[in-house]
Amino acid sequence: MAERLHIDSAGTHAYHVGSKPDPRSTEYAARRGIDLSSQRARQVVPADFVHFDRIYAMDKDNLERLRVACPAEHRHKLGLFMQFAQHSDAEVVPDPYYGGAQGFDLVLDYIEDASSGLLAELAA
Repeated sequence: MAERLHIDSAGTHAYHVGSKPDPRSTEYAARRGIDLSSQRARQVVPADFVHFDRIYAMDKDNLERLRVACPAEHRHKLGLFMQFAQHSDAEVVPDPYYGGAQGFDLVLDYIEDASSGLLAELAA
């Protein structure tokens, strides 16, 4: 299935465009065997709404920003990523930036959970 998927990450703000992930993200991801060394921040661009079949936000604020930016004919592609979580009742992925290190582990738990659920849906 991986050869049929194009997965990308982008933010709704331009704060860190071109920057590497937070070093704590890189560290905690590496502990799980995930290499973020080639990842760089980018901002959502209008072409993303056309190019991607699905666009998921990590939280409600970013979902609303996507809705405002998204042309009406593509709004059906938008949703919250945590809707696919199978083991968590959390509605959103919290931003761990201002919290302690344990927040980065929690975010990875949520992302892995929702990713598994999304992959299961795509495989069905």
